[in-house]
Amino acid sequence: MFYEQRMAVPETPADLRAEYEADLASIVDRHGVETAAERTTVDRETIEAVRDEASPALSLEEAAEIQALEEDEPDAETIVTMACEHLLLGMSSAVLDVDSVESFLEIDLDAKEVQQKIERRAPMSFEEYVHVQHVIVDQMP
Repeated sequence: MFYEQRMAVPETPADLRAEYEADLASIVDRHGVETAAERTTVDRETIEAVRDEASPALSLEEAAEIQALEEDEPDAETIVTMACEHLLLGMSSAVLDVDSVESFLEIDLDAKEVQQKIERRAPMSFEEYVHVQHVIVDQMP
């Protein structure tokens, strides 16, 4: 589950994203495209792309809505909160500031944007979340 505290990550952000996509695809498979589309704000076409592990553009909130379809999972808002809190905890553990995170990112986000996204003052895509999480966990001692 993408929102849990990680202590290790695969070699690349793409590998991490593929791991999470497989998890989300299995959730959609279990619940069905129709149910997932009805119970989330994610459009049917995107739900189908999630099911097919086609790397659709998702917001962190949309990924959380899909994760929250599972019976034993918290609601989507709690998942997003936990995901961002774990990023902050990871930064503390790795002794990273947002400037350091920016310097390791393979995507175009500046330090101010990283901070705003982690603090939930700006929207975060699932792709951005994966990249930021990968940097933080990869830099842990």
